[in-house]
Amino acid sequence: MSEKGIRDARTLGIPKMLLLGFQHMFAMFGATVLVPALTGLSVSATLLFAGLGTLLFHFLSKGKVPAFLGSSFAFIGGYAAVNALCGNYADIANWVPYAGVGVMCAGLLYVLLAALFKSFGAQKVMRFFPPIVTGPVIICIGLSLAYSAINNCAANWWVAILAIVIVVAANIWGKGMIKIIPILLGVVGSYAVAAIFGQVDFSAVSDAAWIGLPFHWKDTAFSLFTGCNGSALLSAIITMMPIALATMVEHIGDMCAISSTVGENFVAEPGLHRTLLGDGLATSLAALFGAPANTTYGENTGVLALTKVYDPKVIRIAAVLAILFSFSPKFAALVSAMPTATIGGVSLILYGMISAVGVRNVVENQVDFTKNRNVIIAALIMSLSLGISFSSAGALVLGPVSLSGLAVGALVGIILNAVLPGNDYVFGKNAQGDESVNFKV
Repeated sequence: MSEKGIRDARTLGIPKMLLLGFQHMFAMFGATVLVPALTGLSVSATLLFAGLGTLLFHFLSKGKVPAFLGSSFAFIGGYAAVNALCGNYADIANWVPYAGVGVMCAGLLYVLLAALFKSFGAQKVMRFFPPIVTGPVIICIGLSLAYSAINNCAANWWVAILAIVIVVAANIWGKGMIKIIPILLGVVGSYAVAAIFGQVDFSAVSDAAWIGLPFHWKDTAFSLFTGCNGSALLSAIITMMPIALATMVEHIGDMCAISSTVGENFVAEPGLHRTLLGDGLATSLAALFGAPANTTYGENTGVLALTKVYDPKVIRIAAVLAILFSFSPKFAALVSAMPTATIGGVSLILYGMISAVGVRNVVENQVDFTKNRNVIIAALIMSLSLGISFSSAGALVLGPVSLSGLAVGALVGIILNAVLPGNDYVFGKNAQGDESVNFKV
């Protein structure tokens, strides 16, 4: 931590520390609850395991890195794919546990990568995951979801457009905290207007209890012990695990960005192996209980830059506040009552932004498309990912196992990159390129 960050933290006092903790929770809130709103997962479980995951991350990273872990946008396409896959099996009543096991296995890939980083170093390992693979995969994650955003916008285009306008205005012309929380402002603004014009049903909010448990047994991975479809489970695992390819690169970029903001080299100390371990185990823990995958949040890095207070204790206060809010079903019901058109408007930007991040990853890493190997890898990743996703079956069926388009595209890209000659990617050579994968609005 920089000396200025330490000095500010020591002189703040408890009231200001609490205020800053609320500010960090406010910054992560809109994006974090948007993921369960888009996927159908539990809002309460999401907040609970965002808080617990953040505390676990801080413990494993020696309490040195001021990072908050919130819901990952990158896995939204995977949840949609698993939902569709499970719909093909008559004996499956709830797809959430299957998706949870898949995300848990994706989180364990972080643990594996952390061990490889510790043993061999980042440069040797990252040669297998260059931008020519990660960029096209990320592009396809966003494009495969775009149709659902349009369908949601169609519920009320005026509400959707209002959400879009607010997000864009806050992001482009906003100052201070306004610029950091455009999603939250877009959701609240369009939600309020929809409510004024009678477009929101608040009956579930009035019926919900003030205090209750944040998750349900039926949504946990443990519920599969009483009955499990092995084929669907294997399909879910294969669908979710390749998405970690994108989120692990995002994590590395976030650590570089936080290091730059704070003025400390967290990539070296506590080290990427520790931060990856914390992020991966937090994701696996959340998935076991039906919550979304976690990721380090750029919104909170923005708050660090805004306040110049880098003490990780402030982030841990935000984590505790998120845990407290998770025990209010009434609050979760208020989020769940969000108009479909509001979700559509915000997600229209979000899904397009995910694809744009993939383009940025390719451009800022200066991928050379005059090389035939790079053209072939990108072409097969994109055609397989999108072609399979929008086919009549929606997946590649191989006996009892169904593979999503993203899974096939990612696996083919990784294999081709490993066997085709001419891989000249060197991790750490281009600082701007290393930070280019950032799924934040």
